[in-house]
Amino acid sequence: MAQSLELDAYKQGVADFYDRRSQGYDEGEWRVQVCHRLLAYSPVSIGESVLDIGTGTGCVAIASAKTVGTQGHVTGVDISPRMLKQAHRKVTALGLNNVTFQLADAETLDDPAHQFDHVLCANTFPWMKNKAATLRLWHRFLKPGGRIAVHTPADTAYVGAVVLRRVLARHGLALEASNRMGSIDQCRTLFENAGFEAVELKTEQHGSFTTLDKARATWESVVVNPSVTSPQVANDGLSTLSQPQLARIKAEFATELETLQTEQGVWDDLTTLYILGRKPVYTEIASS
Repeated sequence: MAQSLELDAYKQGVADFYDRRSQGYDEGEWRVQVCHRLLAYSPVSIGESVLDIGTGTGCVAIASAKTVGTQGHVTGVDISPRMLKQAHRKVTALGLNNVTFQLADAETLDDPAHQFDHVLCANTFPWMKNKAATLRLWHRFLKPGGRIAVHTPADTAYVGAVVLRRVLARHGLALEASNRMGSIDQCRTLFENAGFEAVELKTEQHGSFTTLDKARATWESVVVNPSVTSPQVANDGLSTLSQPQLARIKAEFATELETLQTEQGVWDDLTTLYILGRKPVYTEIASS
């Protein structure tokens, strides 16, 4: 496995972000739940080959490896060396010999075409910069009839981020270098345009009420101190703004959040999407 990657500033920020989180990444149940739900919607079988994109500490890869058995194989890729170190540690402890981890950017992989029965991606796809091109690339990796399953938060998820994104957009700024997937219809179109058929979207709601202060804290975590909690704001426009300009944007953000306050608090939508698709069985090998 390569020990380092040449990444642009955005991707290096993502890699550094997850390196910092690697030690405690497996704490809590949410990410494990996402991995298990992804595999429940798109189960793997004995003897199959699986590509796990953004494998992180190996949750999906390990669960898949246990199912495909010694006749199958799982390849997990990630841009975070420290996340992969944790994945290696777990695989070694379990004695699994049918898993390979690769330090690689999932947008520039050069794997052979028609190699995998499954492409799985949990907790990662929003970070892809060119989602359309990336899906076409992953489509090429699949065997005819192979399946893809991608997890992503909906564009309505995380109220603080949703409101901040909307406020920043009014000032010509983007919150993330790689924006979210968009509406359900846009997600379906994105996958269909990449060549997938039988595209389905499974929707789960895990939202709850939060406090106004917690929602407001998004400003601190994203704008004031992004290196701790998120890779970066998408463009460098914020760095060119004066303190009075930033103060006005922050006030707009706070005011808009206040309009969402109810007796129960602020509703923090956490709609989660699982996008499923299949590569047509009639795909011409020469053209894929």
